[in-house]
Amino acid sequence: MSIREDQGRFRDIVRGRIKENFKKYVTHGEMIGKRENDLVKIPVPSIDIPRFKYGPKQRGGVGQGQGKPGDPMNGEPQEGTGEAGDQPGQHQIEVDVTLDELAAILGEELELPDIKPKGRPRQEATKNKYTGMAPVGPAGLRHFKSSYKKALQRYISSGVYTPENPVIIPQRGDFRYRSFKPVVSPHASAVVIYMMDVSGSMGEEQKEIVRLESFWINTWLKKHYKGLETRFIIHDATAKEVDEKTFFSTSESGGTLISSAFKLAKDIIDADYPPDKWNIYPFHFSDGDNWSGEDTRLCMRLLSEFFLPNVNQFGYGQVESKYGSGQFAKDLEREFPDDDRLVISKIENRDKILTSIKDFLGKGR
Repeated sequence: MSIREDQGRFRDIVRGRIKENFKKYVTHGEMIGKRENDLVKIPVPSIDIPRFKYGPKQRGGVGQGQGKPGDPMNGEPQEGTGEAGDQPGQHQIEVDVTLDELAAILGEELELPDIKPKGRPRQEATKNKYTGMAPVGPAGLRHFKSSYKKALQRYISSGVYTPENPVIIPQRGDFRYRSFKPVVSPHASAVVIYMMDVSGSMGEEQKEIVRLESFWINTWLKKHYKGLETRFIIHDATAKEVDEKTFFSTSESGGTLISSAFKLAKDIIDADYPPDKWNIYPFHFSDGDNWSGEDTRLCMRLLSEFFLPNVNQFGYGQVESKYGSGQFAKDLEREFPDDDRLVISKIENRDKILTSIKDFLGKGR
């Protein structure tokens, strides 16, 4: 079996392990802190790697000699500490998984439809497409199989090839290189704007739920929009734009005016993301408390007149808190009972994260 086939089998095994424990990976955030560019380090249960095993007639070899099991290999024996256990150990390894692979697993597990951007002109992106073979090219694009076949053809046609001594030595004229041409392909531009209530009723657990959801939402959207942009807004009675780290670590107190976040998101879209050129995904997370009915009415007006006509989808995630009333979701349901551009998801705890992700991404908008 070739190295490539071994690698393929290993990736299949890793993929199977991730799918077996998928809910755990979604609801626990350890791996999110282990991102590097487009790779994530994921701990998976130990995988048995194939190894040689001697039969009864194959004795001897490295490691034979005097001694008995348990003897130290070098130095003096040392006293151990602690007590012996009676349960098997849990051995884990960390493997690198691409965000595209995670997105594919997420899509399979939740049966998510692919996103088809609608009503947005696409920008053009240029990439190289390999189209065939050429007699010249850089060494990095040399194609071994084609070069060997060309050399073999030369040996046979010249009458010097002998099956008893099938040595083929390619010459410069035999070398073949992969050729490519630039191809212009459509490339959709997209931005996600995350807004979160950080007033005193939104505790660390609520923010961790938002953190986990935003990671998986971003992972899925990046599968469909290369170069996805992300913006972050926090608010209590006032709103401000922050970086990702601040978004998930800030603790505030005081009243809550949801409209402050909506207004700032509108300003960002007006300034940087023309709706006729961008696919726009605002998400707002809160425990459902708002300062007043008047502010809630202002939010409804902003949704009706600006957001819903201009964005692909507006997501509202209501994270349950013992201090929050949950009223804002009820107001949204009453105001927009049949508008599928608005998705409302109620997130009671971590176990509901997968359900909430499907709520948000299940329509393929």
